[in-house]
This record gives sequence, structure tokens and C-alpha cells, in this order.
Amino acid sequence: MIKNAARGLAALTLPIALLIGSAPAQAAPVSEVLGLSDALEQLTVADESRTGYTRDKFKHWNAGLDLADGCNTRAEVLLAEASESPAVADGCKLSGGAWTSYYDGQVVNDPAKLDIDHMVPLAESWDSGASAWTAARREAYANDQGAEASLVAVTARSNRQKSDQDPATWMPPLPDARCRYISEWIGTKLRWGLAADQAEVDAITVYADGPCETEVVHYTPAP
Repeated sequence: MIKNAARGLAALTLPIALLIGSAPAQAAPVSEVLGLSDALEQLTVADESRTGYTRDKFKHWNAGLDLADGCNTRAEVLLAEASESPAVADGCKLSGGAWTSYYDGQVVNDPAKLDIDHMVPLAESWDSGASAWTAARREAYANDQGAEASLVAVTARSNRQKSDQDPATWMPPLPDARCRYISEWIGTKLRWGLAADQAEVDAITVYADGPCETEVVHYTPAP
């Protein structure tokens, strides 16, 4: 009886072990490529609310991708986007180098004159869904180097003119930059599952149905 009971127990536990051992690994996010109009249709349209927003709810800049380089996220983005590499001194102090601010076409040779812009501003992300996130996810968003469009080095002047506005009230002053900006704006919202309000969608639709109709949106959902 004892021997039969043990055999029965083994018969029950073996399939469970097999099931545990054969559990599939979590699939990596799949990159998406969509036409601008099709990407716009993927956005959830919803009213926005800034209730409870403060900038310090998005921790930035953090230690960046390489914890050993001594550079924070801001400095790592500057290094990645430089057309001419700056000198790097102790403490990741940058000097020299060259960058082109695509919002206004300005070439900048002093890293101190650049801002790292969040493509979708922190306040706008809060309005569009980030208010429901954990602090850790908001930190990941604020320091996102997993997509080139998420953080961009631009002139301090253009970044401060943009502030926390969406495309309904602000577009890059350089006309040739606007289709890229629209596609990267939508891509960032789709990457992070953020909504858009109706005025924002209406403004983007003008470009999607007109000068930017052939633009393509690339994005990979955030982990």
C-alpha cells in the first residue's frame, strides 16, 4: 500500500515538474512599423488631467545605462547624439563637441547650451496616463534610452519654448522637422501606452492627412 501510494504521488508530481520546467520565457517586445495615419488610430483618445502632478514624481536624471561610466542619463544622451564627440573629464564633465538641434536646425558646440528634451513632456505624460504608474515606471520613462526618440538633445531655447505643450499648441520652428516630430511623438505615446486628447489628435491629423502622409512611425513597447 505504501509503495502504491508513493507511485501515485510520483505520477501526480511529475507532470507538475514538467509544466514548471517547460514554462516559456517572456517574449521580448516586438517592434512595430506603421504609417502615420495607422499609428494615429492606435492611440486611445481620452480627456487629460494634471491633478496631482509635480515634476519630482519623475526621478531624473538617474545613473544612466552604464553604471560604470560615471555619467548620468543627460550626459549619456549627449554622448550618444554628438556629431563630434566632446572631451570627457573626471566626473563625466563634458566640453567641446558638436550637436545639431533638430527642432530649430541650430548647431551647438557647448553642451551647457543644450537641454535633453522628453519628446512627450513629463507633465503631458502624467496627463495621459503616467499618473497611474508606479514611481519606478515613471523613473524608467524619465530616463528612457531604449528608444532614440524618447530623449533628444536640443537648444535650451527651443525646449523651453515647447515646455509641456503638445502638438495642438507647439511644433518645432523648423518646418522640415515637423513630420519627424509628429512621428516620434506618436511613437513615444504608443511605446508607453499613453493616451491623447481630441485637440492633440485633431492637430496631428492635419499633418497625417497632408504634408506628412508618407511618414512612418517606429516604436517598440516599453518593457
